[in-house]
Amino acid sequence: MKTVILATALVVLSVTLTLVGPRPLSAQNGYLLIVHPSVSVDRITPAEVSDLFLKKTERWPDGSRAFPVDQVESASVRASFSREVLDRAVSAIKAYWQQRIFSGRDVPPPEKGSDRDVVEFVRATPGAVGYVSAGTALDGVKTLRLER
Repeated sequence: MKTVILATALVVLSVTLTLVGPRPLSAQNGYLLIVHPSVSVDRITPAEVSDLFLKKTERWPDGSRAFPVDQVESASVRASFSREVLDRAVSAIKAYWQQRIFSGRDVPPPEKGSDRDVVEFVRATPGAVGYVSAGTALDGVKTLRLER
């Protein structure tokens, strides 16, 4: 009896995974990384994304300029993204940027007030990279696969 139940569960799981298909790792965490269609990469590591958003790297591997865009501080998707990709709380990221601004070294990425605003910015800006809540309409942009 246990064998039949286990076999049935495996079949159901297999069919479910086949129908759903693979999803980018980031989609499993509630957000999607998006880029302008001109960006030549399809996969990226969390460390590479972190370097882009903290402006430690300002170029894509092909040499084109990268333009990160953030969500507003109060956005729940920003909290998830900051914790899981940047490995810091939003408050720590804000402190990082305050130090950079005070020392005259750089300014933070622009902040947008909604997923739709981020999609519009990324669509209109060659080299742009942002993140949006999973399930957001992604017309005119492409997703990046986050590799761990």
